Amino acid sequence: MADPFKPEWRAANRAHWDERTAVHLGPRGYDRAALRNPGGRLNGIEEGELPPLAGKRIVHLQCHFGADSIRLAQRGAAAVVGLDFSAPAIAAARELAAECGVADRVSFVEADLYAAAEAVPDAGRYDLAFVTWGAICWLPDIRGWAEIVAAMLRPGGSLYLAESHPVAMVLDDAEPLPGGRPGFFDPYFGRGATQYCETQDYVAGPTEFANATTYTWIHPLGDIVTGLIEAGMRLDWLHEHDAVPWQMYRCLITDGLVGDERGLWRWPDRPWLPLAFSLSATRL
Repeated sequence: MADPFKPEWRAANRAHWDERTAVHLGPRGYDRAALRNPGGRLNGIEEGELPPLAGKRIVHLQCHFGADSIRLAQRGAAAVVGLDFSAPAIAAARELAAECGVADRVSFVEADLYAAAEAVPDAGRYDLAFVTWGAICWLPDIRGWAEIVAAMLRPGGSLYLAESHPVAMVLDDAEPLPGGRPGFFDPYFGRGATQYCETQDYVAGPTEFANATTYTWIHPLGDIVTGLIEAGMRLDWLHEHDAVPWQMYRCLITDGLVGDERGLWRWPDRPWLPLAFSLSATRL
């Protein structure tokens, strides 16, 4: 375990994501050609929940190399600003936005999430903060994150958050149970940093990382919601889902998490536990 407020977690995670960006841009990574199709879609969960985006100003926090930032612009957003702490990811995002013809509406900022209030232009004037999939687990201070979200938004602006469910993050396939199910990995109420040696990429599969050490945190659902309320946000709705947009447990690849036509994956037999959640909250 590491002290969540010492700098080694940040340096290790940044080095890892610099390297993972190269994997995601390589031949085993994302299909970037699909982004050039302006009629492309987001994941199935977002498609069913996002409000109309036409004319809205959006800040996309922890945007990686900007794929969803570009999708938001293609769906009609007037302006999108993406933020990420990885220099290679931001460089790739700017190049990709130019290739897709949206560089006039999509810009990117290289900065740590906790420095967003100073780094993002026009903080406090955005209509929507967009945060999705594998974002907040890399942050030690969920209340600090909620304060950043609120600081990005105009009064009446809203957050859209879609994430893996913290209950699902208790399990992992690092040590599967005898029957092949994922075993216990992290306690739900642990709240401490988990140091992990990464050997898998969620897109490319088995991967040897030179910077394999990462630090992540489970944030209980109550901590997330309460943090937003304390930051001056009103919870509009909270949804729990029996599906997630990637094959979460690789020990089940042969016989379960079953994919559907919307690109979502579910338990093979019964919905044992929630796999994802999403919420909307409005700045008061």
